[in-house]
Amino acid sequence: MIAAMKLHEYQAKTIFARYGIPVPQGQLAQTPDEAADATASLGGRAAIKAQVHAGGRGLAGGVKIVGSPEEARSCAAGLLGSRLVTHQTDAGGVPVDSVLVEELADIASELYVALTIDRNHRGPMLIASAAGGMSIEEVAATNPDAIITEAVEPALGLMPYQCRRLAAQLGLTGPAARQGAAVFAALYRIFAENDCTLVEVNPLITTGDGGVVALDAKMDVEDDALFRHDDLRGLRDRSQEDQLEARAADDDIAYVSLDGSVGCLVNGAGLAMATLDVASAAGAAPANFLDVGGGASEEKVATAVGIILSDPKVDRVLVNIFGGILRCDVAARGIVMAYAERRATQPLVVRMLGTNLEEGKEILAQSGLNVTFTDTLTAAAAALSNGKGA
Repeated sequence: MIAAMKLHEYQAKTIFARYGIPVPQGQLAQTPDEAADATASLGGRAAIKAQVHAGGRGLAGGVKIVGSPEEARSCAAGLLGSRLVTHQTDAGGVPVDSVLVEELADIASELYVALTIDRNHRGPMLIASAAGGMSIEEVAATNPDAIITEAVEPALGLMPYQCRRLAAQLGLTGPAARQGAAVFAALYRIFAENDCTLVEVNPLITTGDGGVVALDAKMDVEDDALFRHDDLRGLRDRSQEDQLEARAADDDIAYVSLDGSVGCLVNGAGLAMATLDVASAAGAAPANFLDVGGGASEEKVATAVGIILSDPKVDRVLVNIFGGILRCDVAARGIVMAYAERRATQPLVVRMLGTNLEEGKEILAQSGLNVTFTDTLTAAAAALSNGKGA
């Protein structure tokens, strides 16, 4: 299941503005002509920013400065309809369906500010650096002392003194310090009130007149909290998501695409993690994490297997089922159903235990599919790595 719903920059900036955070004037454009008109309305010069769910846009050519409406039209024509590949995407990139046309900023300095959940603190953590505009991972690796953190006590929230202290540590003075502290407080309100897993601004700039402006905006919203946010659910952009993950989420199946070639059908998140570990240790790289759930029906199992088989990387399938609420015969019928619907031929390595084990094995044995049965997960992984079921 998708761990968080990502928002586009223009969507996040709309929310930022609602909370009183200064953002540049801008317009969304979905055609080259709209980009040219927006640039003209901003005085003839603008930044053209591809709207994608990926960082590293600037280095990948997804952010460009234009000096005229005609240049904006040409730039937008090159971006719209393309797929942008950054260090945060796979080789296929993500589609660019719109661009944000934004006024140019008077940049005096660039800062990095973000809020996320820190596992060690077991709560929100405010992270900041005076080295804004750069990859925060690179800053942390090369100059860890440049990273400033403020742990937030959830029962109290981000305290005013913490905002003032952070502003001072970032070198803000005068009006910029006061406005910066207000921005930090507003970012925390956004984070808490919208059930975010990440709120990030890179860069948060200071301007020549002492102002503070969010030049970029990123928001990730916890998917399990979306039932509380009708206004946010409509902002989901499925075109930016892994299509198999999105399909699985719609069917209430926990699925994450991975890079290997072994499709994995498992019931139970813990069992699925153990399956991935054992398979990887045996040299059989998993193509996915998938937890079909304990009470899955034949139809849901068939849907899950269909998603696995839809991945072109999958050349064999590992089934690891502990039959409890999900009986082995139900799982077996769902597997056969999916293979029949897709006319699939990928070999199966099956390890089943529990309720109706013999019935499940018999269904698969009589199905005509290429099935190898094993009694343990270790043996199943070994069968995959040794070429059985391959």
